[in-house]
Amino acid sequence: SNSGVKKGRVFIISSSSPLAPDVSTRSDSCMLLPQPNLTFIAPRRLDCDMDNALDNQDAAGEFHWRCRHTWRQASTNTLWCLLGCSIGDLGTIAYFQYTGIAWPVWAIMALAICNGLLTSIALETVILLRQMPFKEAFKTAIGMSLISMIGMELAMNLVDVAVTGGAMLTLQVIPLMLLAGFLAPLPYNYWRLKALGKTCH
Repeated sequence: SNSGVKKGRVFIISSSSPLAPDVSTRSDSCMLLPQPNLTFIAPRRLDCDMDNALDNQDAAGEFHWRCRHTWRQASTNTLWCLLGCSIGDLGTIAYFQYTGIAWPVWAIMALAICNGLLTSIALETVILLRQMPFKEAFKTAIGMSLISMIGMELAMNLVDVAVTGGAMLTLQVIPLMLLAGFLAPLPYNYWRLKALGKTCH
């Protein structure tokens, strides 16, 4: 038999809603429960907060290794340097390899390093000619970081000797040489750019 008691219903209404009634309201037919506000923080906002924190460190003059913008800029600069150095370095090794001139390995590598530095400076000068006269472009190219370029050259040639046993180019060693030439000066280029505001290119 029907006892005459109505079945109760439960409604959940956000407490931030202007329609939310007093939580003390009760009746025999419905009961109102407040729903707490839930705040969702998007991953992009977290990234922005991290970037802001790093910017504050930059403003305070604190050096750190976590600036993605500086890593991208340093990587771009290093790739340009790698392109210029590789032309002279690999070209020299290839010349001695295909002509068969009997030079000691250390002599070939030393000449390859010198030619790599020259072609890197020449490439930078050509690039800067779009922005400034030849004299200023050449002076700017000469002012590039020799530490970065020499470190790059040494890394490439040491990998070549370690893999092939001498001054020799193969399809297997060239990618390894380029990878070593890119990674070796990259932290230094980052530090130079971040701490000193200077680039190798």
